[in-house]
Amino acid sequence: MSAEATNPATAGPVAPPAPQALAASVAPAAARRKSRARIDLRRLGRAALLGSAARDKLPDAISHVVEAHRAHHPDADLEPLRRAYVLAESSHRGQMRKSGEPYITHPLAVTLILAELGAETTTLTASLLHDTVEDTEVTLDQVGEQFGEEVRYLVDGVTKLEKVDYGAAAEPETFRKMLVATGNDVRVMSIKLADRLHNMRTLGVMRPEKQARIAKVTRDVLIPLAERLGVQALKTELEDLVFAILHPEEYEHTRELIAENAARPGDPLAEVADEMRGVLREAGIPADVLIRPRHFVSVHRVARKRGRLRGTDFGRLLVLVNEDADCYGVLGELHTCMTPVVSEFKDFIAVPKFNLYQSLHTAVARPDGQVVEVLIRTHRMHKVAEAGVVALGNPYAPAADTPADPATQDAPADGERADPTRPGWLSRLLDWQQAAPDPDTFWSTLREDLAQDREITVFRPDGGALGLPEGATCVDAAYAQYGEDAHACIGARVNGRLATLSTVLRDGDTVQLLMGQDPASEPSREWLEHAHTPAARIAIQRWLAAHPGGGTDPDGIPATPASSAAPTPPAAVAESVGTARPAAARDGDGDGDSGGDPAAARTAAPARPGAATGAPAPRSRRADVLADRPGAAVRLAGCCTPVPPDEITGFAVRGGAVTVHRVECAAVAHMKSTGRAEIGVRWGNTTECRVTLVAESFGRPHLLADLTEAIALQGAEIVSATVEPPSQQRVRHTYTLQLPDAAHLPALMRAMRDVPGVYDVSRAQHQTPAS
Repeated sequence: MSAEATNPATAGPVAPPAPQALAASVAPAAARRKSRARIDLRRLGRAALLGSAARDKLPDAISHVVEAHRAHHPDADLEPLRRAYVLAESSHRGQMRKSGEPYITHPLAVTLILAELGAETTTLTASLLHDTVEDTEVTLDQVGEQFGEEVRYLVDGVTKLEKVDYGAAAEPETFRKMLVATGNDVRVMSIKLADRLHNMRTLGVMRPEKQARIAKVTRDVLIPLAERLGVQALKTELEDLVFAILHPEEYEHTRELIAENAARPGDPLAEVADEMRGVLREAGIPADVLIRPRHFVSVHRVARKRGRLRGTDFGRLLVLVNEDADCYGVLGELHTCMTPVVSEFKDFIAVPKFNLYQSLHTAVARPDGQVVEVLIRTHRMHKVAEAGVVALGNPYAPAADTPADPATQDAPADGERADPTRPGWLSRLLDWQQAAPDPDTFWSTLREDLAQDREITVFRPDGGALGLPEGATCVDAAYAQYGEDAHACIGARVNGRLATLSTVLRDGDTVQLLMGQDPASEPSREWLEHAHTPAARIAIQRWLAAHPGGGTDPDGIPATPASSAAPTPPAAVAESVGTARPAAARDGDGDGDSGGDPAAARTAAPARPGAATGAPAPRSRRADVLADRPGAAVRLAGCCTPVPPDEITGFAVRGGAVTVHRVECAAVAHMKSTGRAEIGVRWGNTTECRVTLVAESFGRPHLLADLTEAIALQGAEIVSATVEPPSQQRVRHTYTLQLPDAAHLPALMRAMRDVPGVYDVSRAQHQTPAS
């Protein structure tokens, strides 16, 4: 862009080439003849291509662009390209690149890169004009008047902000602007990537320190963006160019390895390719088997991983077929007729990557032990794998079978458009960049975000999905779903099980986030250690910066000054849970409005385990259990409190008694592992039972009173109850209950779950093995 444009008066004694030399350099005669032969002059109309005068003729300099464009879009209207080239050439006339070439060669090269990838006409038109507003007297309004709002938007998206206005912040703010524009139209970033590729190809004329600076930005920002947009053809070449600049010694060594391998007689990849062609021919599957040489960075990575390289390490085989089903047919034939390396199989057709990539990956072993990696995909998948979003064409054009709606053709207000192709990672990036307080934070966070190279999908209980980077935790999921409201998150369920907010999520997990009801909730400082995404980190840091000394400590308890850090008395614990009063302690009208008695609160919700409620303990009654050991005393294990009709088993303990456990109890597995013999047990006729239930809830006033009332209404008697000190507004209650009939247990648990603030009730299941 502007860094490449120089005034001929200051560019040094480099004479511009003659026009015929320029035409020859950018469009060989053979290519021009081939291109012209493919143009349907009768259908497109001679005026569009040749015009009535010589000045309207399609310029020879863009014939190579036309040829590449026609290969993908044979019916494209070339008139916008002609007009765009005429404007770009006249605007840049007299400007030179630092390499000494006329500046127009740069937009031509960028446009050719995109044309070869299959970009549609609007993108190519904007590409030809992408530097005119930045480096010439052409204005955005002129671009819009002559080429329409779409081209204007694309050119504006890739136009740099002036250093005169932004100083050192110009580069990060330019990228911020470009990313926001990409959020509305992914073609903006396609043009930027092609622009950077051509600049990297010609970077040798720059000073070494400037080469290194540009290469580092390319490595940290542009290459990850190319990967996320699926434009592998650009990504791999950019990687090699950066590799050569930043690691010249390793690059030279890798080049020598590739040259040595090319000089060896015989090619094991070619031999395996011939064998595959024979296998697929006999199976009747039409397929092209191609050798795909690894690029320099890929060879370097394999060398670091495997040490000495063998012939098959310098490339992979690509099998191209016509239909999706043929991909699996090829896989079956190769695994049947050759020796598969099963651990190398990956199915990216059934589960595409987040950047649109689809292929089957497998590997086969040769008799000499060399392993050949194989990629299997359709021709359509291959086009997308190489060109990514560029292969999608214009994502805003109406479907071919859908009539265009004139009402939707105008650009919406403020230039914003809903992009149905916007990937999840881009939406997340756009969300957090708005909260980045300054350019430096944005720039450093952008690089860190883009360094995370794999995305996972987790699901919400309502069926919605969240896209997160690999390594994300429940903290990240909370801020991805709720934004700054996630400050009130107090826990999560992962795949139905309670989990800490630090739990690392895996692809396909179901995550239910548990939100507190206190609007003054605050995040824990420890959350920063578990936050993997910029959205989560920035939100937490902003809150902490606005509340010095705030935040909760690592245990989730609100931070207090050292002078007041005294032990919490039981009464305070009860008050933090709520005025935990049994129904009998309420005021006369039963509405629960009285302040309650601190003594009653302490009794009803003891802070230490094992304390009982204030009600008299009922007599001990247990369900009848018969054991296959006559005369032995039988007792139900307290670790899992089995009730009819649980499946049970027994073990002898000291004194000859038999302890009865649920078969899924952790203690059962422990005793079996130590060789303890099981004793057959079965339920008798008694329906009464004793069970221990654990209720998880948010803290709120009168919670314990409401829970005990719900238990009483179900006809259950409370044998004992404990309430643990609250942690991050979460309260854990443990009740041992006597039920007149075990069949009432499901209804009792439902009634407890229906109490406002209670989000889970489960059977007690202690993990401590029985001795």
